Amino acid sequence: MRTPATLVLADGTVFSGESAGFGPPSGIATGELVFNTAMSGYQEVLTDPSYAGQVIAFTYPHIGNYGVTPLDDESARPACRGMVVRDLEAQPSSWRSVAPLEAFLVEHRVAAITGVDTRRLTRHLRAAGAIGCAFGTAPSEKLAMAAAEAATTNGCDLATSVTCPAPYSVGTRSMRVVALDYGMKATIVRRLAERFTVDVLPATATAAEILERSPTGIFLSNGPGDPAALDRQRDVVAAVLGDVPIFGICLGQQVLAAALGASTYKLGFGHHGSNHPVRQVATGRIEITAQNHNYAVDRDSLRGARITHVNLNDGVVEGFCVPEARAFCVQYHPEAGPGPHDAAYLFDAFAELCEGKGMDGL
Repeated sequence: MRTPATLVLADGTVFSGESAGFGPPSGIATGELVFNTAMSGYQEVLTDPSYAGQVIAFTYPHIGNYGVTPLDDESARPACRGMVVRDLEAQPSSWRSVAPLEAFLVEHRVAAITGVDTRRLTRHLRAAGAIGCAFGTAPSEKLAMAAAEAATTNGCDLATSVTCPAPYSVGTRSMRVVALDYGMKATIVRRLAERFTVDVLPATATAAEILERSPTGIFLSNGPGDPAALDRQRDVVAAVLGDVPIFGICLGQQVLAAALGASTYKLGFGHHGSNHPVRQVATGRIEITAQNHNYAVDRDSLRGARITHVNLNDGVVEGFCVPEARAFCVQYHPEAGPGPHDAAYLFDAFAELCEGKGMDGL
């Protein structure tokens, strides 16, 4: 039998459920609550550093069906604050599984609540937006107080909290790129290493530290938090822009936009899932994409760039390029993990750009 638990949002909305995963000693877990619409890939989602500071509510009702395996980790440990599900499967069925999801949560000290009406919760978040929350076994009054005080990602530099502690290199290819780790997923590193020798540097790396490695290209990774808080990273990218080709993903797009003088804004409930339709402007081609971002680039503030991709759901800028500077970026995740591989061509486009070819593929 599980212990009854409660989820309370900062606006006072209450959901009942049962405690799961790691039980914090205080009986309270807090964070900014967002929902993810992916039907599979829960382990990759939980270990994506871009979820730092957030509690993830899965809209798919059955989570944990196929257990967990180290092969699906996107980082060494989850950076998220917790998980909300309708039904947490206790007996997974998969030849790849090495443990149930709940054992994984306990090992990594991730609090969870199951038995929640996630359909009602998702509908509420679509109206209220991403919101602070608290959940656990503590009395409802204490949870309500904690939810009202729960930190959101607004104004927070979370990239430096999840970046690598020291530089490292992966791959043995002839071309060398520097990847700035703002919270980079393991799948991205693998995709880059298939084409380059990759020098991964912390998010605090300086322009001099980047250029002293004589890279043929620079990659700006995904990551968590508010891009407006990354003044240092913005200035570094501005300093190297035009020196070598640049490719950015997710937070990397937002930092590149800031380096061009553009601004960003917070979406109501963000884009979190693996089924978002994006249109390539030049060809009209539609890509089904994996996404995970709360912030977006303000189209009207973007100068000196050509928009290459647009979200078909809400018109958000999903990609742009700066041909004169040999730089391009996308807001979504072409590496998938989890998700479709419609946009995998972008890694080849980066390799071609580093080889001195043009940007015709964008």
